[in-house]
Amino acid sequence: MSAIKVLNMAGAEVGTVELNDSIFGVEPNTAVVHEVVKNHLANCRQGTQSALTRAEVSGGGKKPWRQKGTGRARQGSTRSPQWTHGGIVFAPKPRSYRYTLNKKLKRLALKSVLSDKAANGRIFVVDGLDLPEVKTKSMKALLDALESGKSVVITEGVKQNVVLSARNLPGVKTTPANILSVYDLVNAKSLVVDQAALAIIEEVYA
Repeated sequence: MSAIKVLNMAGAEVGTVELNDSIFGVEPNTAVVHEVVKNHLANCRQGTQSALTRAEVSGGGKKPWRQKGTGRARQGSTRSPQWTHGGIVFAPKPRSYRYTLNKKLKRLALKSVLSDKAANGRIFVVDGLDLPEVKTKSMKALLDALESGKSVVITEGVKQNVVLSARNLPGVKTTPANILSVYDLVNAKSLVVDQAALAIIEEVYA
């Protein structure tokens, strides 16, 4: 197991904690992480794109000119795809882009991201990550002290003061430890983890 510093709300070191190598010490699998991120983005798609085929466009019932003798190409409708205001060939229709991945794949992707952050020193464990009141300035002071940059703040549960204090900070997200998103973790530069939340991560994902 590898040791990592435990910091207080001022960013000062107050101790160390061991990281579980089965979660924070695996060999990162970039192909699996890519697959899980792609799945997340696909599942976020609304799939509401729609266009009209030639059968659905209004008008075009009358043949525009006679079949022969005009010198022009034969036409059966002014709503054929080659006409302005005509229908769309293979028009897109509303559909679901959702698909599922197996649990082991998603678990491996999560461990890969956590291991990569740990290996690069981008996990900051905070002893008692909590705020007595809703104050964005206090949350910003903590993140500035850690020099965490774009971050995901991971708490033991839903801590309302932390959530509300962080929501106006650009590039900062909050999440409980038991519902981590691979996409959010990949998209962040650093992870700011409550020490109690670290224990939950090791319990849930080991």
